Amino acid sequence: MTAVPPPCPVCKMENTYQDGEQYICADCAYEWPVAAKAEAEAGEAAEAIVDANGNVLQEGDAVILIKDLKVKGSSITLKQGTKIKNIRLASGDHAVDCRTEAGNFMLKQSFLKKAT
Repeated sequence: MTAVPPPCPVCKMENTYQDGEQYICADCAYEWPVAAKAEAEAGEAAEAIVDANGNVLQEGDAVILIKDLKVKGSSITLKQGTKIKNIRLASGDHAVDCRTEAGNFMLKQSFLKKAT
C-alpha cells in the first residue's frame, strides 16, 4: 500500500508524485523533500498546551483558576483560587476540559496555572 503524496505547497494541486527522496508536482514542477512532510506532521503534534505561567499542561494535572470567571448564560461564577483536579486536554481555543462542583466546563488555559 503506497502512501498518498501531499498536495503541492506552491500551487495546492494534488497532481504530485514521489521520485526517490523528493515529491514532484506535475503541474508546476516544484520539488520538495519527503522529509519535509514528516517534519511538518511532527511540528503539528508537538504543540504543547501551556498555562498562564508557561508551564506545560498534561492530562490528569491539577490546575488553579487565576481569575474569577463568569459562566456565559448562567449566574454561576467560578472563583479565583479554585483548584480543579484531573483535567483533560482538547484542541481548539478552550483547550482544557474539566469538572467542578458547578458542572463540566471547557476553559482557556490562559486563565489557569498548574498546581504544585
